[in-house]
Amino acid sequence: MEDIRTIKQRFEIIGNDIKLNRAIEKAVQVAPTDFTVLITGESGVGKEIFPRIIHSFSTRKHAQYIAVNCGGIPEGTIDSELFGHEKGSFTGALSDRKGYFEVSDGGTIFLDEVGELPLSTQAKLLRVLEAGEFIRVGSSKVQKTNVRVIAATNVDLPAAVKNGKFREDLYYRINTIPISIPALRDRKEDISLLFRKFAADFAEKYRMPPIRLTEDAVQILENYRWPGNVRELKNITEQISILEQERTVDALRLKEYLPAQNNTLPALTSNPESDHSFATEREILYKILFDMKKDMNDLKHLVYDIMQKEHTIKSEPEPSTSIVLRNLYETPQSEFLGQAPQKTISVEKNNHIEDTEAVVEESLSLEEKEKEMIVKALEKNHGKRKLAAQDLGISERTLYRKLKEYDIEI
Repeated sequence: MEDIRTIKQRFEIIGNDIKLNRAIEKAVQVAPTDFTVLITGESGVGKEIFPRIIHSFSTRKHAQYIAVNCGGIPEGTIDSELFGHEKGSFTGALSDRKGYFEVSDGGTIFLDEVGELPLSTQAKLLRVLEAGEFIRVGSSKVQKTNVRVIAATNVDLPAAVKNGKFREDLYYRINTIPISIPALRDRKEDISLLFRKFAADFAEKYRMPPIRLTEDAVQILENYRWPGNVRELKNITEQISILEQERTVDALRLKEYLPAQNNTLPALTSNPESDHSFATEREILYKILFDMKKDMNDLKHLVYDIMQKEHTIKSEPEPSTSIVLRNLYETPQSEFLGQAPQKTISVEKNNHIEDTEAVVEESLSLEEKEKEMIVKALEKNHGKRKLAAQDLGISERTLYRKLKEYDIEI
């Protein structure tokens, strides 16, 4: 058996991350068996490499290997592509046609984006996995096939099962051996290695010196989230290799090639122990509430300024101004943040400017409350931002922004 370094060289895998190495080792270990394998990971992490590793180390390595992108085949023709069809079974079926399961008999078939399969096709795939049987479109004859199935997806299949978009029995059937591929952002030490490899490849391809990064540019590269993972890194490296005349790129220049990251909303992360959609909605709601708080405070300041001007002209404000002011200040802030109701201060028609100032100060105390909650969460978790963010119900990224905003030191 080849060692992991030789396997990486053979399949051109760059990186030394522990989770990546474990995924490779798992693929090699399961290869001699006929277990169905499910490969999961974000789009662009390189899931397509692992079925080739499994096939090359299996007893089927001399037989057919077929890779099928299930998400790239129209729903109306997916059954014909996978299982074949009989002549005249539909418009355009001018002759009999073998499907992928028939062609790859004795070999391996890789179903990429398996989560995109229609429910009707999922039922037929389940029959192949359980009984090794399928029926061509337009036929009633049952045919046999002996195929090793490897599937891959970037979809959260347990959530798809819960939402009725993926069959539960099929999920457990293809998830016999799960292999998870880490996202590029979780392999920070591998990012600069990959960049150098891609830069060297493009330098050879376009016959020019390779691009080099300054130390500060490397920091930018490693701190970027890479939502498109290795595929995005490769594309950006190619852009820089073609467009840059100077072959040494600094941080300022590199930023021009990286898409602006949205710091106002939390990044979606993969956490199998949480409800993804709920976490996301909670973060968005949290952001909206604090934006509303800021807008309300700005509006109160505006009304306060109007009252100051009117007070210099007459002793009491117009009825319309009084109504607006009362509506603003008699709404407890707890309605926005789910806190316990606090004592409200009503503003009567004959209130003086001093009373209004007291109300404005109380409305601004919400920032102090938020700051206090953050400090308490950090103290409770001994300065660990990740745990503090979980207690607060926000992302670590949002917490980091709040620490900077309120100048809180850990």
